[in-house]
Parts: sequence; C-alpha cells; structure tokens
Amino acid sequence: MRLFPGSRISMLALTIVLIVVSGDFASAQNDGSTSVPDSSIEFLQSNCVDCHDGPSGEGGFDVEAVSNDIDSLQSYQTWVRIFDRVEKGEMPPPEDAELERSELQSFLPTTKAALMRAARISRVSAGRVQGRRLTNMQLQRTLQDLLMIDVPLARLMPAETRNSGFVHLADTQTMSHFQLESHLNVVDAALDEAFERATLPERPWSIDYEPKKIANKRPERRNREPELREGLAVTWSAGLVFYGRISSTRVPESGTYRITVTASALKPPAVADNPPTDDNVSLPPGVWCSVRSGECVASSPLMNWIGAFRATESPKTISYEAWIPEGHMIEIRPADATLPRATVQGGQVGYGECEDQDVPGVAMHHLKMERIHPLSDNHGVRKRLFDDMTLRYDKNTKRSVPSIREMNDAEVFEALAQQINSFSELAFRRPTSEEQIQPYVEFAETQWRESLALGEKREDAYVAALRSGYRAVLCSPRFLYLCEFADDAGNLDQWSVASRLSYFLCGSMPDDELRSAAANGGLRTPKQLRQQTDRLLTTPRGRRFVEEFSAQWLDLVDIDFTEPDRRLFRDFDVVVQNAMLAETHRFLQHLLDNDLPIRNLIDADYTFLNERLARYYGIEQPVDITGHPLDDRVQMVSLNRDSQRGGLLSHGSILKVTANGNDTSPVLRGIWVCERILGQEISPPPKNVPAVEPDIRGATTIRELLTKHESDASCAACHKNFDPPGFALENFDAGGKWRDHYRQLKGKRYVRGPVVDASYTMVDGTEFQSFGEFRQLLANNDDVLAANLASQLLTYATGAKIQFADRPIVKSIVRQTEESDHGVRSILHAVVSSKTFLNK
Repeated sequence: MRLFPGSRISMLALTIVLIVVSGDFASAQNDGSTSVPDSSIEFLQSNCVDCHDGPSGEGGFDVEAVSNDIDSLQSYQTWVRIFDRVEKGEMPPPEDAELERSELQSFLPTTKAALMRAARISRVSAGRVQGRRLTNMQLQRTLQDLLMIDVPLARLMPAETRNSGFVHLADTQTMSHFQLESHLNVVDAALDEAFERATLPERPWSIDYEPKKIANKRPERRNREPELREGLAVTWSAGLVFYGRISSTRVPESGTYRITVTASALKPPAVADNPPTDDNVSLPPGVWCSVRSGECVASSPLMNWIGAFRATESPKTISYEAWIPEGHMIEIRPADATLPRATVQGGQVGYGECEDQDVPGVAMHHLKMERIHPLSDNHGVRKRLFDDMTLRYDKNTKRSVPSIREMNDAEVFEALAQQINSFSELAFRRPTSEEQIQPYVEFAETQWRESLALGEKREDAYVAALRSGYRAVLCSPRFLYLCEFADDAGNLDQWSVASRLSYFLCGSMPDDELRSAAANGGLRTPKQLRQQTDRLLTTPRGRRFVEEFSAQWLDLVDIDFTEPDRRLFRDFDVVVQNAMLAETHRFLQHLLDNDLPIRNLIDADYTFLNERLARYYGIEQPVDITGHPLDDRVQMVSLNRDSQRGGLLSHGSILKVTANGNDTSPVLRGIWVCERILGQEISPPPKNVPAVEPDIRGATTIRELLTKHESDASCAACHKNFDPPGFALENFDAGGKWRDHYRQLKGKRYVRGPVVDASYTMVDGTEFQSFGEFRQLLANNDDVLAANLASQLLTYATGAKIQFADRPIVKSIVRQTEESDHGVRSILHAVVSSKTFLNK
C-alpha cells in the first residue's frame, strides 16, 4: 500500500495540537477549603503514634507527617487508607489496643463526611474521569468500523501498561512522542487500505483444491508437506515443527480469509469408557487437529492460531475465518499431545515413513480458501469515503477517480467540506459545527492547491486533498480521545452517553441506531438504556463484550505468558488451552444471557467443555445436557455436586494465568482471588520483605515456607487476607489439573510428594477443609461478589477505578439487584443506569 502524495501532517504540528487540546483534560486543583476535622488528627495521635512515630514507623507510616489538609491526591488517598483500616478493625491492631465504641463513632462519620465533601468539590471542578484516549484495540476497532476495513492495526502500536488489570484507566495513560508517531502510522495504514479499496477494482482471490493439489510430496522427496495416500492428502502425528504445512496455500496479500476444509481421521485411537447413551449414540474415535498459519520456516517460527477440530473416520467439513498476513500459509496437523508421535530423521519426512510407525493422522479430502471482506465490500468503502460523488474508471491509472472535471474550485471546496463534515461527525461521535470542521476543510483546500501546483491531475489532487482532510480529522484529539461533555451538575450529554455505552459493550464507535437515539434524546431513562444495552449485546460487536472484558478483568490476556514444562504437563497442548478459554467465555456469556445469580460465578453445577478438555480434566464419559457425547464444540455439561469442577475458580484458564507455568503459589492465586473476585485491593509488600520462592525439589511444602515467612507480624497482617483463597486452590496444579499430592524431585525424575493440604481459616475465623467448602463459603457471600462485579464493570466502562465517593453507588447497585439474587445481567443494567456511569 502507498501513501497519496503531499498528505503528511508534521509531528510537531500534531504534538502542539494534542498538547493544546489535552489542556482541557488537566486535573483541576481544589480551592484549599477541604480538610478533615482536628478530631481525626487527635484520634491518630492517641491511638497510632506508638507504632507509627517518625519516618521509621511500622509499614513506613508516620503519624506526624499526616496533615488534615486533603487537597492533594496523595493526602486524600492516605486518609482513605486510614479510614478503611480503622473501619475494618485492622488498625490499631486488636491485640495491641481495643477502641471504645464512642471513639469510633466520633472518628468514622466525621472523617467519612470530610472525604465525601472533598470528592464532591473535586468532581464539580474536574469531573470523575479525566480525558482518556482510545486504547490500541479501541482505536483499531473504531478505524475498522469507520472506514469499513479489516486490517489488524493494533499490532502497529506499542504495548499498553495494565493497571489493576485494565489498559484504559485515564489516570495511568500517557502520550509520548513515540505514541504520537505510532498513531500517525496507524492512521496512514488505515487510510491507505481504505483508499486503495475505494479506488481500485475488486481483486478476488480463491483456491479450490483437491487432495493432489493439497499434497506436495513426491514419493521420492522428503519434506514437511502432506503426502498423497490412497487419493487423500495426509499428515501424520509427529513432533516435527511445521509438519503439515501446505505451501500451495501461501496467500498473495494480507487479508481476511475463509478457510473450509473437509477431513477425516486415519488410525484414530480407541475411545475408552464410552458406552452408548440411552439414544444409542456413542462418540466415534477421533484425532484432534489444529489449523494455524505462518511462514513455516525456521527464521519465522511463530504460528497464528486459527482453530481446532476433531477429525473422525467419517469426513467432516469445518470452516474458519482468520486474518492471514502476506506470505503465510496454512498448517493442518494432529495436535493432541496424548497421541503417539512418529519419529523422523533429518528434519524432513519421507513418503510412508510415519505410516509405518502406526501413528494416527488426518486426511484432507478438500480445501478451499477465499479472500473476504467481513465489514463491507469495496462499494461500501467507496461510499463511506466519497459519499454520493460519482467515480469513473481511469484506464491509464487503472483506478476509479472522482468525476470533477466540470467542477470549478468553489464547487470542489464545497464537495470537500460536505464530505469532511459527514466523516467528522462519525469520527468525533457527535454533530460538528461549521466552525469546528473549518480547520480540516482549510487543510484539505491547501492540499488541493499544492497538488495542482505540482502538476497533478485534478482527480488525483482531489483524492489527495480529501485524504489529507480525513487524516487531519483522525489526528484530532476529538477522535483520539473520548471527549465527554456534561452540564454543570456533571450529567453527560446524550452523545457522550452513546459513546460511553458503545465503547463499554462493543469497544468501538456508536452504530447508526445508537447515534439516532442520542440525536432524539433516547438515552435518558433506565428503560431506554436497558433497551439499547440489550440490543447492543446481541450484535456481532456486542457478542465480543464478554471476551474482551474478561481478558482484562480476569487476566486472560496473559494466557500465553507462560508455557507449561512438557516434562511435567505432557498432555497439555494448544488445543487444550484454547478450549479452556472457550470454557470461560461460554460460561460467562451463559450467566449474562440468562441473568443467573452471581453465586453461579463461583459455585455452578455445570460448565462448558469439549471432548478434549473433558478428557484433560479427567471427567469420565462426558455428555452435554442433552445426554449426547461431547465432540468439537464446547457444550454445556452438567456436573455432580461433588465434582471438583464448576465455577470460575476451577477453570483451567484461570488456574493457568495465576501460576508461573511450572508451579503454583498460594500468594499469587490468593491475591488474584482477593482483587479480581472479592474486590479487596492488596498493597504491595514492603521493599525489605523478600519473596517466597517454592522449593522446586518438593522437600518443603509451600505451607511450611509461608509459616516461617508469616512469623513477621507485618507480613501476617496482609497474608491473613489472601492466604486462605490461595491455599484453597492448591489442589489445582499449574496446568489446571486436579492433584492430591505435590510432585517431588528425586534424582532426575519427579515422584509423588507430600499430600496437598487445602484447609485454612478465613479472616473472620471461619474454617474450611477443602476447595469445595471454600467455594461454598465464597458463593454464600453473594453481596461481596455482586459489589465486586459492579465495581469491575464500572471501572471497565468509565476508565477510572472505584473511588471513595463511588462506594455508595456500588452499594446501591447491590441493593437494586437483590430481587434477582444479584443476576449478572441485572448488575450490568444497574451499572449502565447508575450515576457513576452517566456522570462525567
């Protein structure tokens, strides 16, 4: 793709524009009138100074350094922490001092009132959420929807920093010179693709291969392609990388492709313990296979996941849609780690070499690939860019150009203004005035004159001018930032509500119906908001809400961060990992779609499995809720009440992202449960406290190590909160499988080690003996679970963590959803209609 000439905005100009506009989002300072009462300071002096006197006070806290002035953010947060510790009874420590009830009644209400008053003053002047820019994925999705293209643009941007799991918190976002440059690159890539598609004729690409074309291996030739066997293209189970690559599928250009393959299994392993059901339906033997894309050469070893299927002796047809970069090819191969694998020599496979070793394989009967455009064909892109302007085909340039030969400059400028105005209203997500778009129109007019002065044709000059105007729009802070406007009371206007709702549920700009509702004032009442929420969740864009929200909330974005040691987890493979993600996504979607009580999040008597994941978990004779054996698709499965599975904490995806790949840590998992499920923020340990490393030999259990670690009172104060959930999950190993014993290294091999002890005592003194008992305790505390989900949703929706002043709103949401037993969808609706969501 090429840039049209003369269309570049200087980095200096863009930087100046962003700095000027970003000034609107700077934090406003309070007027110095907020402070906590003197009685609060006296309370600290009376009860805390013995342990926190001077810079060397316990935990680094110095009472003398605390001021009653809470104008600054640091001072405000200090007082919030003090309030919370006192309210929870953690400070002063009960073993050191017992507070009189009168003291608490004097300290807590007055301090809380001061903190709430300070928050109200700050929000009147600055709002709750400062200006936040689009995240990498939001920017990609917005440009795709705006320009009707499908290029994966996020890969062109620098990685984002996550805070509390989220990448889009306004107060942690930065804007550097490097990020500005990457934004320009992204905008250029998007516009290049859009204008190429709008002005060039359609370039369809497809292949339709029979087995002879799929296989590329002559009997005398050793390579890694499928081999032709009895008229079918066959790949056998083997550990050789890139074995099963199909070089004839190498794509000529990057794009979205639909891949349709018909395949069957060869020599599939027998299905053990699979008696027929009441309907005389049993699961046929099968071979799990992966479909991936890549360059499939040693210099480029990374492969892109497309999908998996379970081939059986009867041929089946499977279809996928995936973005495939230019030069990549398809690889289809057996991918089940439990299958026997053939051994090959010299890095290549000879004809019949694997078959002679009696291993399973996959036979391909037919393969079809075609380039598709999921969002729109070229006609739709052309209409988005040129509106109703007529285009004609230029035989010399072999592209479509605008028909403007008969237009004078004034008519050209009028056409540019109309098109830029229509485009800017979509890009800025609200109506634009003539005054607002005038700078972009003038920029385009200047480009028009410069292009003509360089001798370019009028048609080419018009395209360059229009593209320059669009580029300027897409480099505006009004596009890059979620500009939210509110009245004096802090209530967001209708367009801001539409944008906030759309980016919350769809991760992109509002669609036509949502824009229409904003224009007609249809986003004011809870009923109207509920209708739009329910509608958006049924759209293709809204169906990805659960996946994208859980990726950040539950850290599922880190699923690839660790790779389990194959010596310890021999049956873990990429098929299992993707089935784990599907289990969690389908489970959460089921809770949301059916408004099920929040306790189901922790203690459910069902989950979602396919045959491969059920076998990995060790669930015998798995059937879906209709009684049919599981196959490729992830299906709802009923569980016995004594099952170790059921609920989020038993999902392999969660257990994998909370482990280090080879071992588990109650500390890591306990902190995760506290912060992600219970809504308890855990402070980082003091700098002088060393981390607890597991004994990889297994001679000492993690419980024994932590017992010594917690002999320090400052350590025990925090560990008592997160150790219970951490130990409750110890029966699950780093790969998500159940274990009754630890592994112990003896010589060069692992043997059965000590028994796993999952028992512990909660902070409130409640004891549990097993994971099942802990899960029940957690599920019974549904108010806490509901408050946490509401808080996580509000954080994700607004781009700001729950603050002290938001706590009454969260409590209100919990009360509102009591009648539905805190139904998951009811919580979502209460979040959308809450004051925190609808205010600046």
